[in-house]
Amino acid sequence: MAQQAAERLTPPEHLHEVVSAIRDGIGQVIVGQHALVDRLLVALFTNNHALIEGVPGLAKTLTVHTLADVLHASFSRVQFTPDLLPADITGTLIFNPREGEFAVRQGPIFANIVLADEINRAPAKVQSALLEAMQERQVSIGGESYPLPDPFLVLATQNPIEQEGTYPLPEAQLDRFMLKVLVDYPGRDDERSILGQALDAELPNVEPVAGADEIAALRPAVRSVEVNEPLREYILRLIDATRDPARYRLEDLAPLIDYGASPRAATFLARGAQAYAFVHGRDYATPDDVKALAADVLRHRVVLTYEAEAQSVSSEEIVSRLLEGVGIP
Repeated sequence: MAQQAAERLTPPEHLHEVVSAIRDGIGQVIVGQHALVDRLLVALFTNNHALIEGVPGLAKTLTVHTLADVLHASFSRVQFTPDLLPADITGTLIFNPREGEFAVRQGPIFANIVLADEINRAPAKVQSALLEAMQERQVSIGGESYPLPDPFLVLATQNPIEQEGTYPLPEAQLDRFMLKVLVDYPGRDDERSILGQALDAELPNVEPVAGADEIAALRPAVRSVEVNEPLREYILRLIDATRDPARYRLEDLAPLIDYGASPRAATFLARGAQAYAFVHGRDYATPDDVKALAADVLRHRVVLTYEAEAQSVSSEEIVSRLLEGVGIP
């Protein structure tokens, strides 16, 4: 019923206008970073999570906050530290002496968009609590389960420079992130605009242009984007090549890959291609959509060997070679 109501509020012919309005709203504050914005929308429209990695000062936090403002969505930021406890995220039971009973105090995880800042600084117990929230979209407090709001999006950041005092994310948790997005320095023109914005003007107040109803209507529209049989075969070949590169005449990659991507990677790559095509105004996905997101979907799922690390071969290089070597059916 809620989905039908959302579709009535936002007819299908206006959904692309909603996407354009979201991108324009973010663009009022964020200069450049178009790839990051597109990938955040891909995660949002497919109801998944994203891991963002980049050096400090690249507007990662500001971009996430602006996305929440544009969507008229609740937002919370959790600064992950080594002394963080699971209850600091999920919430806890508080005793009320007047009533003589315990009451639930919800934690910051109960928000539409949760920014997990420097996620790799939290210990294993905190990671496991966050993993339940990401996968089950609920949290357990005092033996009871509490559903999280919809939409629910975890956008986590990592700093690639400082590794002291960090806890590498377990593979199981990394696999829950649909995308791992690398944020690079802005171009010269974009940086000039950023400098001018900082010196000459204040950040504008962003007006919300979409809400939960519009997002609910967008998701089935994204899922209806056509992924034809040759494109599905192409996705399956790419994933298979991460496990058995010799089958695709990429024998030199075999000693560099310890573990290939899981079946979840194929699903995420297909659904990501649907959303990426929709964000760019099309109702069909193409191989270029798959190629655009391949590194973001696979870079944290392809586990490299010690030999690859010794040769300073990155997962991006592996994915690039796979895209070159695996032909389109």
